[in-house]
Amino acid sequence: MDDKKKQKINIDLDPEIAEGTYSNLAIITHSHAEFIVDFVKMLPGIPKAKVKSRIILTPEHAKRLMKALADNVRKFESMHGPIKETKDGVLPPFTMGGPTAEA
Repeated sequence: MDDKKKQKINIDLDPEIAEGTYSNLAIITHSHAEFIVDFVKMLPGIPKAKVKSRIILTPEHAKRLMKALADNVRKFESMHGPIKETKDGVLPPFTMGGPTAEA
């Protein structure tokens, strides 16, 4: 049926948000109702780090994000080769009272 049209979304991007925020660690926690992703900037030799941004997602949206990231990593690696994973240090355990994973 040709009558079906894709819905267009107008997304506004403020200049200060467009600059982005650097993060080299993501800490992921979840409950039965939501996933919380804290983006952290850690500096070498400094034991204290700061959460730079927090994103809260529904479980359904978290799964869509996971699939979109996997697809984009696959596309990146097909163009630029495998992304090298390094183990450049052991991070201290971190928990906010719930299940914890690191990415």
